[in-house]
Amino acid sequence: VQLVQSGPELRNPGASVKVSCKVSGYPVIDYYIEWVRQGPGEGLQWMGRIDPEDEETIYAQNFRGRVTFTADTATGTVYVDLDSLRFEDTGVYYCVRTGLTYGMDYWGNGTLVTVSS
Repeated sequence: VQLVQSGPELRNPGASVKVSCKVSGYPVIDYYIEWVRQGPGEGLQWMGRIDPEDEETIYAQNFRGRVTFTADTATGTVYVDLDSLRFEDTGVYYCVRTGLTYGMDYWGNGTLVTVSS
């Protein structure tokens, strides 16, 4: 099982960013994908979850209205879009495979998003 994320991104405040997470080694529809973020010197912050089979989503309240999760089952890729970026959105974004039995078991390699003017 592998979750491979897209490369680092640099954005200005107010812009948007889209990060991808391509899974392999299992059918993408068989597990949820959760997104978490870690800011500089901070702990992990949960952003939400998507069920790639039907694209049902749950968003953390802190991100609601600015974040969108999507899934392309043909390519096994899940995406997170974050709009209206702020300096405090700087951090490493991770996708995480989540199953009902074992919880979060496989992590992506992380994508650094830097918001700077």
